Amino acid sequence: MRSVNHVASRARRKKTMKQAKGYFGRRKNVWTVAKNAVDKAQVYAYRDRKAKKREFRALWIQRINAGTREHGMSYSQFMGKLSTSGIDINRKVLADLAMNEPKAFKAIIDKVK
Repeated sequence: MRSVNHVASRARRKKTMKQAKGYFGRRKNVWTVAKNAVDKAQVYAYRDRKAKKREFRALWIQRINAGTREHGMSYSQFMGKLSTSGIDINRKVLADLAMNEPKAFKAIIDKVK
């Protein structure tokens, strides 16, 4: 008789079934369906961790652009002048200032003009 490591294979299945907890229908309790659902979910999770970074950068740029246009300047002009003036603030912080601290953001714009 051949030796089969049921302990390890069962542990592998249990791990996947635990990940499928909360899924709808057979995806939560039927092994083959749950395995496919979990695999697909992990693909989406990996892909969207990368996409999230792109989406947030785009959001920050839109917020900075809105803030700079209130003071008669475009985003690209502002970022160009920011780099030539030697002010090293990232887009995340600039977007936060533009939204929540308009006076501080205006001070930065006045400094680069």
